[in-house]
Amino acid sequence: MAEPPVPEHPPVPSGRLDARDIEDAFTQLSTAAPDGWRVELIEGEIHVTPPANGEHEEYVSEVNRQVTLRQRSQELRNYSGIGLNVPGASQTGHVIPDLVVAPKGTFDNKEEWHDPSTVLLVVEVTSDSTAGNDRVKKIRGYARAAIPVYLLIDREAGQVTVCASPEGDDYATKSSYKMGLTVPLPAPLGFDLDTAEF
Repeated sequence: MAEPPVPEHPPVPSGRLDARDIEDAFTQLSTAAPDGWRVELIEGEIHVTPPANGEHEEYVSEVNRQVTLRQRSQELRNYSGIGLNVPGASQTGHVIPDLVVAPKGTFDNKEEWHDPSTVLLVVEVTSDSTAGNDRVKKIRGYARAAIPVYLLIDREAGQVTVCASPEGDDYATKSSYKMGLTVPLPAPLGFDLDTAEF
């Protein structure tokens, strides 16, 4: 029985890829990725992540529930699976936070990647495959995008970190709490998150 032919791939250019090549490769991978997989462009590197496990989604669901119940403005909405453009080492980074809080209508268009200028909060829940990006690179991207609050739920470390007051490539304040404690979220949210519910 003859073996099936090996598909031909276009030649890989030698040397460093420029930003356009990276964007093209990112677009091709995004189109080809199976449902549920995330393809992100973070500081010039393409990251492909498999679907999250059940525990990860329980954490995201609980944050979603508490934000919905406790937020002060009836004009805010919670979004999952939303692509954001954030500044990075490449001209544009493309990230998909686990949860985004923004005013109603912020993403009311047909675009896949959105301007984060009205986003109030991004939430990331770490997984083994994403923890490094969530702890370092995404902090820089979200700060550069001037997103007021970044909530990092670090399952592996057993802690929650609230990053607030973006300044350049970082946040001016970072407060970490052991998992299970009440975590105060600063303005513009201004309520406590009970991590004992995770």
